[in-house]
Amino acid sequence: MKEVRIVGVPEHFNLPWHLAIEEGAFAERGIDLIWTDIPEGTGKMSQMLSDGEADLAIILTEGITKSITAGNPSRIVQEYVGSPLLWGIHVSEGSSYQEFTDLKHKKAAISRFGSGSHLMAYVFSEQMGWDTRSLEFEVIHTIEGAVEALGNGTADYFMWERFTTKPLVDSGVFRRLGDCPTPWPCFVIAARHQFFNTETEVLRHILDIINLYTREFRYIPSIDRTLANRYNQNLEDVQEWLKLTRWSQSQINLQDIDKVVDKLFNLKLINSRISTDKLLTNL
Repeated sequence: MKEVRIVGVPEHFNLPWHLAIEEGAFAERGIDLIWTDIPEGTGKMSQMLSDGEADLAIILTEGITKSITAGNPSRIVQEYVGSPLLWGIHVSEGSSYQEFTDLKHKKAAISRFGSGSHLMAYVFSEQMGWDTRSLEFEVIHTIEGAVEALGNGTADYFMWERFTTKPLVDSGVFRRLGDCPTPWPCFVIAARHQFFNTETEVLRHILDIINLYTREFRYIPSIDRTLANRYNQNLEDVQEWLKLTRWSQSQINLQDIDKVVDKLFNLKLINSRISTDKLLTNL
């Protein structure tokens, strides 16, 4: 068996991977796919790829793009979710903030620098017409850290995937002011150089399997109930999420990745525009 280490967030987007692992789809092809949940998100996963602690990551497009530009020895091997991510903008239930405009000059809670919550705070601020140079951040690592920071006032707002945080909104911990969708496809599959250079056939097998599962995922009987039970979601929320989500089985569109690079460069989050051949690899 070939051991492959893969990381991803513990969220509903990644259920196709867990189903494939549990049903032995990878093992049938001689692959021991070892999944590790990373609640800290994209910044942590980027570091794990860079440090050689993971071979593959299911990771936010903007986050891995920034990380590769900074020298992460990895490449995007395929788009995973082709639809935008809905970043919910959350405040503490007891806060006085009622509108997006109330958040000007306020401190954002982020999982870590280079994470999606960090980068999307810039996108949100730009969309609001604010000076992004004045942004302030509080590193909170996980959703639990965000609950604490918003509760004690060390941060004012928190951006995270809308449906993941919905139970905290329903229970009165957070209040969601609205959403900030990514202007590009949200998740990609990234691989370390060493892995895709030496294990190309193994990677092809992995992509073949996950593409089969994502292609058929929404047609699995009662998949909405499975998701709701497994991820502590309301059934109606899961059904809405399934309607909004489109899995991909091909490499990310060049226009989309150029859009990510241009946005990061214009926001001064990267120092130069990186060429697509340094970001993507086609198997």
